[in-house]
This record gives sequence, C-alpha cells and structure tokens, in this order.
Amino acid sequence: MSEIRNPELWESGKMKIDWVIRRMDLLRGIEDRFRKELPFRGLKIALSVHLEAKTAYLCKVLAAGGAEMYVTGSNTLSTQDDIAAALVHDGLNVFAWHAATAEEYDRHLNRVIEIGPDVIIDDGGDLVNLIHTRYPHLLDRVKGGCEETTTGIHRLYAMDKAGALRFPMVTVNDADCKHLFDNRYGTGQSVWDGINRTTNLIVAGKTVVVAGYGWCGKGVAMRAKGLGAQVVVTEVNPIRAMEAVMDGFSVMTMDQAAPLGDYFVTVTGCNDVVGTRHFELMKDGAICCNAGHFDVEVDVAGLRKMAVDVFEARKNIEGFRLSNGRTVYLLGEGKLVNLACGDGHPAEIMDMSFAIQALSAEYVVKHQDILQQSDRKVVRVPEEVDQAVARQRLSMWGISIDALSADQQAYMG
Repeated sequence: MSEIRNPELWESGKMKIDWVIRRMDLLRGIEDRFRKELPFRGLKIALSVHLEAKTAYLCKVLAAGGAEMYVTGSNTLSTQDDIAAALVHDGLNVFAWHAATAEEYDRHLNRVIEIGPDVIIDDGGDLVNLIHTRYPHLLDRVKGGCEETTTGIHRLYAMDKAGALRFPMVTVNDADCKHLFDNRYGTGQSVWDGINRTTNLIVAGKTVVVAGYGWCGKGVAMRAKGLGAQVVVTEVNPIRAMEAVMDGFSVMTMDQAAPLGDYFVTVTGCNDVVGTRHFELMKDGAICCNAGHFDVEVDVAGLRKMAVDVFEARKNIEGFRLSNGRTVYLLGEGKLVNLACGDGHPAEIMDMSFAIQALSAEYVVKHQDILQQSDRKVVRVPEEVDQAVARQRLSMWGISIDALSADQQAYMG
C-alpha cells in the first residue's frame, strides 16, 4: 500500500541510505535496542518529514522497534524518489514523490492519516492540523507524537492555547541537542551547500542579507561570514538584533538592506519578509532564497505578478525580469533551499536530531497515560533524554567531561 513515483529506483536510494547509516552512530545504537525491546510493537506511526536519506533511516529505526510505518514528505521539493522507492522495497508504506502538485501533496498527507495512527511524527504541523480538522473521529486513537521544527511548534502552542490540541506532542526542536546543533550548524552548512551547488557563484566579497537571527539565522550568518561575505541581519526582535550587532554583523531594516544585498536568505518562520517593494529596490542579479519551513517568507506570488518576464535561468533558478530592467533570481521556488536545492543537513547533525526524535516517540508511548491526563498538551523533551544523547555523542568522539562531586552538587543546590 504505497504511492510513489518509480519503485525501480530503490537501489539508488539504498546506496544513499547506507552512506548515512555509517555516519549515524547514535541511531544505530538506538536501532539495536529497539530490535530487542520492540517499544512500538503493534502500533502505527504516521510520519511527515523531509523525505531524504537521513529521514529514511529514522523510519527504518522506528520500524525496527515494531512500528508499522506510514510515511510522507513535508515539502514537495525535498522528497527524493529513489529514497521513497528504497523504503517501499524494505516493506514500509510511503505516499510521496518529488515535485508533487498541491493536490497530490494533500492526498499523500491524507493517506498516512486515514490509516488511524497511534503516533504522529510531524515536521511543520501538517499532520496534526489534518487529523484535527478532517479526521476528528481518529483523535482518540492517537497516543501522542513529536514535532520536529520551530514552525510546527508555533502551530502547536496556538492550538494548545485555544484548547484545541487533543493529544500530547513533544517539541523535539526545543531540545538542546536539536536546536543548538541542527538549527545552527546544520542549517548554516546545508543552506550554503544548496546555494553554492545551485548557483556555482562565489560568496566572498559579496553582501549577504540574512532575515532573522534565531538559531537558524545565526548559523546562516556565521557560515556566510566564513565564506568571506559582508553580512547584514534584519530582525524584529530587539534582543536578537543586539546579539547580531555584538556578533559583528550590520543590522538594519529590510527596506535599507534591499538595495545592498547580493544574496537574500530568509530564516524567520514568518510571511512576506521579502515583498514586492523590496524586489523593486534590489540590484540587478540579486539572488533570493528561503530557509524557513514554509514557502511564504519570500513573496513569490507577488514577484511573479510584477515580473514582465519569467524564465528558467538554471536548474532550480528562476529569473524574474522587472519593469525597471533589473532581474531578480529565486532559488528552489522559494521553498527550503537546503532541501529544494540540496540534500539537507549533514548526517552527523541529523543523527542527534533523529536520536531525540526516536527517543521522544518512545517516551510518548511509555508515558501516554500521564501525558494524556495533563492539561498541557505541548511537552518539552525530558532533560534526561537530551543529556543522554549529548553524553553518548561525546563518548563516541572519545571525549570525557568532569562530574560534580557530592560537595559540589550540594553547593550548587
């Protein structure tokens, strides 16, 4: 029971998955334990995460723990068809393909929810929203789930505040082992991997405008500086703006930055961060891309409407010729540039994030009764899970750290 583009691509997908497995030591250890303990035996897990090699291994780890997996992607351009084929070849249920239309994407989301999941693993909140709005009769079956990213967590808190969230969701992105590393180092590297692979242009000596200075924006700005760019940060939060200044970056409004930038990278989780008035101010050849979850941060519809000509400049690059004679370029349709134009975060980074994800799913199942009784349905990752992942990673690096003595613990207490 699957819906994928081409099952015959499985060997290529298996090769990619095997490559990352060798570099995901934490998940390999969890997989070994899950095979013995089967924490998800008899349970159905619905998963919507960017469907590439690292995600595929997470799916295989959960399946090793006894789960019946129903998998789809969380972005139409990040799904890799050979990865989907490899998972189907291994007996998992997959409903996704690359460059799905809006209708196809919606259908695939529905397919993984209509089976009646016990656990939901979400990236951006689409599955949680869908089961609450279209499948309320399935809500009582759900034990809980996990949310991978900042955007999805914002949606969860809004639902919880309104009293609409019906089951507990663990905010994986809030774990230190996730946002401090995945968001900063993972996004920082993978965004520039995607940009550089797609444009084949130099970054050194150019001006990069980074919209948003959260953990993802910090990573993007840090790597741009490392590549030799002059970095401008735009922000709405005065505390983060001060951070950016003290980190050595210029801070200004997007109106001020628009005429200066050679590259524009949005990392805010908000909509219309770069809009039509900004496109009109940009220099000829300016390149725009988005590293936030949804494709709303760059006003693509407005850019398309105001352009006098739209053309394919290169694979994954559209050119928009404006009435003032200048051309603005857009990468990956304004979708997540590190996945639409690349392979996403490095395997070693996603090893930590997905270790947190797998252990959080296990936590939800083991503590479902307590979690369901709580008035608060948005749940932070337990500190012991976060600490365990960090200690295991340090151990794998061959690094030892100090421990507090009894006297020190008493003093700190």
